Amino acid sequence: MNFIKNLGKANLLMLLLCLLIIIVAEYLFLTGNKLHGIFLGLWAPTLLGFLIYLKLIKNERR
Repeated sequence: MNFIKNLGKANLLMLLLCLLIIIVAEYLFLTGNKLHGIFLGLWAPTLLGFLIYLKLIKNERR
C-alpha cells in the first residue's frame, strides 16, 4: 500500500494502462495481426515517455 502512495494514483493508472496495451499488442501479434500488434505495441513506450516528460516539467518548476 505504501508503494501506491509513493507512486501516486495517476502514475499507477498510466503504468497499468501500458501493461494492458502490451498484453493486447502481444495477443494481436501472436494471433496473426502482426502489423496491428506492432502499431499498438509502440503506444506503451510513447505513453511512458510522455509520463517522464511531464514529471521532468513538474520537477523543474520546483
